[in-house]
Amino acid sequence: MRLTADADARQWIPVTDSLGWKGRRHRKAAIRMLLGQVNSAMGATERPGSKLGAWAMSQATPMLMRRADGRVLVWTWKAEPELVVAMATVQALTPEVRIARASMPMDYDDTQSFTSRWLGAGEKLVVAMPPTPSSPPFVTYTWDTGTHLVTLTAVCSDKERFGTLDGALDELARSIRVADELSGGESPEVLRLDPA
Repeated sequence: MRLTADADARQWIPVTDSLGWKGRRHRKAAIRMLLGQVNSAMGATERPGSKLGAWAMSQATPMLMRRADGRVLVWTWKAEPELVVAMATVQALTPEVRIARASMPMDYDDTQSFTSRWLGAGEKLVVAMPPTPSSPPFVTYTWDTGTHLVTLTAVCSDKERFGTLDGALDELARSIRVADELSGGESPEVLRLDPA
């Protein structure tokens, strides 16, 4: 199962398909922001090699994304790449995944319903004030398709500006859909057109 989305090009830069020089600056900024958030959550300060590490990871990321083959999509905020990173994933709903979801802390029970034209009824969880002060604010959109779990998670580096992105994130979440793989002759009522 693969994901696709119609992210607004005026607001979002895709990291997933940015190979080589294309999108390099946004890719590095997104990785640097995420590394900084991890360091801060663990109580570590930025080390001198962090920028080199972000650069190295930015070079490897497109190939890793390509190997994920549509199971992972990532975007950064176009106007300010280090402000927010959004990542959509799809994973099979194995018994282990169901157990992990059921075992989440009580803080993650405060969800609201969120509907998407493509994925139907889902849930939205906004954590503007994480339990740990060093953790960044985030929002998660989740849809259970019965066989797979589709999730969009957006992490923001600025707690004061986090709420200003709500509308843009909702719009991005509503654009995500599953790209079904149909074999020829599987269904005579379906005409499949090549994306190109």
